Amino acid sequence: MTTTSNGMENTASATESAATSASESSAPRAKLENVMAAMDVVDTLRHRQGMVERELDADSRRSQLLERLRTIYADQGMEVPDHILEEGIKALDEDRFKYHPTKKSISTALAHAYVSRKKWGLPLGAVALVASLLFGGNYWLNERPQQLALEALPSNLQQTYTEIQTLAKQPDIAVQAKGLQNSANAALQNDKQDTAEALLADMENMLVQLRMSYHIKVVSRAGEQSGVWRIPDINSTARNYYLIVEAIDGNNNVLTLPVLNEETGKQTSVDKWGLRVDYKTFNQVAADKQDDGIIQGNVVGEKRVGYLSPEYRIATSGATITAW
Repeated sequence: MTTTSNGMENTASATESAATSASESSAPRAKLENVMAAMDVVDTLRHRQGMVERELDADSRRSQLLERLRTIYADQGMEVPDHILEEGIKALDEDRFKYHPTKKSISTALAHAYVSRKKWGLPLGAVALVASLLFGGNYWLNERPQQLALEALPSNLQQTYTEIQTLAKQPDIAVQAKGLQNSANAALQNDKQDTAEALLADMENMLVQLRMSYHIKVVSRAGEQSGVWRIPDINSTARNYYLIVEAIDGNNNVLTLPVLNEETGKQTSVDKWGLRVDYKTFNQVAADKQDDGIIQGNVVGEKRVGYLSPEYRIATSGATITAW
């Protein structure tokens, strides 16, 4: 008997526990169904907005609205409890289930932009790519070379000066080069890169001249002039005499050199020019050529390595012309 009683008590206890568990597990579901039913009521009321506007204007007609809702659901073969209908009417009053658009803000704008990225992403990416290419091209083709040139200027100035100092055979040449270097460095300190570069170019030209060696010869080829005379503008009664000369290097090549025209004050690169001499020298060269058509003493000067100017073997002022 005791065993049977305990078994029945255990069975009853298990039954009550199962019932309690079933009740607890079904409670959330019933609540969810109520919410869904209330949402359906609200939807029904919104689709009959005219009825709502008429019936909800006065609390006295609320019962009539409740009755009409019962009829609407009954016609659909549905039986909805009054507390669900009441919940739906209350929810409608509170706009509980009504959609309210999100207010515009930076966050919503960014969200819309992200969603529509397929429309604007590709064109914007193309524009960004072109802009980056243009910017990068300008940087590497223009800005970067200028930056590198600016960074290298001080060392280039020093290197060029050192080479000039080593090669120069006359002290005044190194002094002249040092003056150019100091002026260039001062220009750099004052952010005048163009001036510094121009002064460096002068030093480099000086170095080129120091490295060159050639002989200055009177042109004596058949059909070519070996000398000319000119009447200066400032004195119409005087005459200036010039031998037509050219520079020949160690390989017998005719060189093109920058020559200053004393009549115009302009420097021009030429392969032959007029060297001003006195009347006596001019006549001696003319007589030498008239003798047999060949100028025996045609070498009139020599430019040696380490010097800027040639040394002449004839009487000359060193003045020159480039056209006649």
